[in-house]
Amino acid sequence: MTKKIILSGARPTGEIHLGNYFGALRNWVELQNDYDCHFFIADLHALTTGYADTEQLGEHVLSLMADYLACGLDPDKATIFLQSEVPEHAELFLLFAMNTPLSWLERCPTYKDQISQLSEKEITTYGFLGYPCLMTADILMYKADYVPVGEDQLPHLELSREIARRFNHLYAPVFPEPQPLLTKSRVLPGTDGRKMSKSYGNTISFADDPDTVAKKVMSMLTDPARIRKDDPGHPEVCSVYAFHKIFSEDEFEDIGERCRQGTIGCVACKRKLQERLLAFHRPIHETRTRLLQDRGELRRILRKGTMKAREKAAATLKEARAAMHLDY
Repeated sequence: MTKKIILSGARPTGEIHLGNYFGALRNWVELQNDYDCHFFIADLHALTTGYADTEQLGEHVLSLMADYLACGLDPDKATIFLQSEVPEHAELFLLFAMNTPLSWLERCPTYKDQISQLSEKEITTYGFLGYPCLMTADILMYKADYVPVGEDQLPHLELSREIARRFNHLYAPVFPEPQPLLTKSRVLPGTDGRKMSKSYGNTISFADDPDTVAKKVMSMLTDPARIRKDDPGHPEVCSVYAFHKIFSEDEFEDIGERCRQGTIGCVACKRKLQERLLAFHRPIHETRTRLLQDRGELRRILRKGTMKAREKAAATLKEARAAMHLDY
């Protein structure tokens, strides 16, 4: 039976951190066993907010590829490719941009939100406003049946479906309407209690060596109301306890109870987390480090996946051009 098609990707803006892994990448690793998966490095999307600083983009691409492989993505099971090396994405983006109403783009939730959050950057550009058309081209290029998303991303996917419907109505029924695949994700706070984000400098990434990880764990914020070791704690407000829920599943309830009773101190709790977290982190870090020592091989694997993706993309673009009577 033909497998359903899935597409997703990540921007090469730095190393994959634990928040990225438990929010998306871990699900991708599981999905590749049951679906025809296409996972890409979205370097064109990185330009929407980082167009003025591209010097390290190539390094970030290889870093992200190493993270993909070290975390378990298998190029023999999934098509892993570089967005900018499949120029059909840019052309289909252009075709969609020609018939997408401006009002659809302006109402996109991310547009105003990102302009507010990134006020220090000049991102009121055509490329940033029109990125949903590029995102739609990414998805529809492979006629994806599903896109793994969280609930907060549903409006973006609905816009892709609207663009697909409009194209099919204007020209011919070329594209399916991609459906959301609501994936289970675990949310990890950053070391300072806020959302884990590179912009906050509160991440634990797979690029961090074990000593750095151990130090970051010891610096994590705990219950601010707990002064002495035997003070009753409130684990629900503690970043360390949020990590224990994932890395100490067999005893996090006991840890929480001991915290409430004041029978385990914050230092001992962090030491316990260090052990559990490093047991998970170290093998991925070591694999990532080894992969980056042979960048030629990384490029070869990425190039092979990109060539495979381009074959599919060329066929889809040919069909879209024919539907628009551009095959003269």
